[in-house]
Amino acid sequence: MATFGLIVCNRSFFPDHVVAAGRKELVDCLAQWGHDSVVLTENETKGGGVETIQDARKCARLFRENAAKIDGIIISMPNFGDELSVTEVITQAKLNVPILIQASNDQLDKLDLANRRDAFCGKISVCNNFRQCGIKFSLTEKHTCQVNSPEFEADVKKFASVCDVVKGLTNARIAAIGARPDAFHTVRYSEKLLQRSGINVSVVDMSMILHHARSINDQSLIDAKIAEIKEYGNVSNDASPEQIDHEARLSIAIESYVDDNECTSSAVQCWDAVETDYGVATCLPMSMMGMRGKPSACEMDVMGALSMQALLLAGGVPPMLQDWNNNYGSEPDKCINVHCSNFPSCVFEKTPEIGYLDVLSTTLGVENCFGACKGRVAPGPMTYLRISTDDCEGKIRCYVGEGEFTDDPLDTFGGITVCKVDNMNGLMKYICEQGFEHHIAISQSSCADVLEEAIGKYLGWDVYRHS
Repeated sequence: MATFGLIVCNRSFFPDHVVAAGRKELVDCLAQWGHDSVVLTENETKGGGVETIQDARKCARLFRENAAKIDGIIISMPNFGDELSVTEVITQAKLNVPILIQASNDQLDKLDLANRRDAFCGKISVCNNFRQCGIKFSLTEKHTCQVNSPEFEADVKKFASVCDVVKGLTNARIAAIGARPDAFHTVRYSEKLLQRSGINVSVVDMSMILHHARSINDQSLIDAKIAEIKEYGNVSNDASPEQIDHEARLSIAIESYVDDNECTSSAVQCWDAVETDYGVATCLPMSMMGMRGKPSACEMDVMGALSMQALLLAGGVPPMLQDWNNNYGSEPDKCINVHCSNFPSCVFEKTPEIGYLDVLSTTLGVENCFGACKGRVAPGPMTYLRISTDDCEGKIRCYVGEGEFTDDPLDTFGGITVCKVDNMNGLMKYICEQGFEHHIAISQSSCADVLEEAIGKYLGWDVYRHS
């Protein structure tokens, strides 16, 4: 659910009656679709619309008073509207939130002076003024549409997701837990560039997390987490009570840090200090946090965590961090994506196994590697996203696209999937030529349009949309 500031446009020599009716219809439809509105009343201005500079000042003041709860602004044009007063609202309110512009249809049997709208033309004038003033805005899929229509309902649904992404990312706080693996220069990033966009990073040494885990003495808290773990997946019969106890403690410690520091996502040093010092893997606590709506990225990949959070905001389902990992035979548009893994349990086609890290256990010892969540990701649509800081150019950039998880045969280990992406080779060329990382955030949703709009238009980051 979102809260929208509403501007219902009016112009003196166009019919007033469509404004009052349009305002009521818009408020009623938004409420029916689960959204709240902040809008002038009919007692404050003629029909509750914005027509004059005085109206604009009243509307801007109302928006400023409710700035903390307004997620986006919807401009509705029942008639041509006054483009100058609308522009005045935006410049005076200074909310810096996404804006959606809707214009109503004319009817061929109502083009007389008493009923004609001309919103088709008025929308062009509003957009022209916004462009002159540097105001960013979104458009409905159709140039004109009725408020009470499936088309506009879909526009509002998409717009609400755009607002969620913009608000969520510009207020993000990422927990950076531990140090990156020494060889992984690929996950280096700029905290300074992130902070310019309102994104903060909260850093803690892994030793502090392990100290907290070891010092927990509330047995009821530990027992509750153990019970949660046993419900979460199929725990390997080889897992010892001590290993499960260690996982419970580690999960409590990581969750406490993320929650206490009001972090929205996290990136965790998942090897090899934890396994060597503490004797279990971090995958399970990270997976469980993902199911709580707090995405967690492997290998201290802060930008991976941010990419996951963007996907969660846009698509509404827990995302995964994967490797673009292997070709799939000779099929050019398919590849194999894997990780150890920390995928949220909901992404798998069946209840995941909670077992041992496969690759790392060959060097760290099986006895130190319990805690991986393993299985096959369920087939279906997917959206992929990678956000990266380009320190050399001083900017944030990303690529985004859609594809599908397939049910093609795959005999391997960990968290596994086969991905199909049109022009896969072209995507891999782009990734390599532009120096993007090997990690990719993916969710079981179709939300590339939302991400492209929110990130490219409103956050101002460079976006490549793959097709």
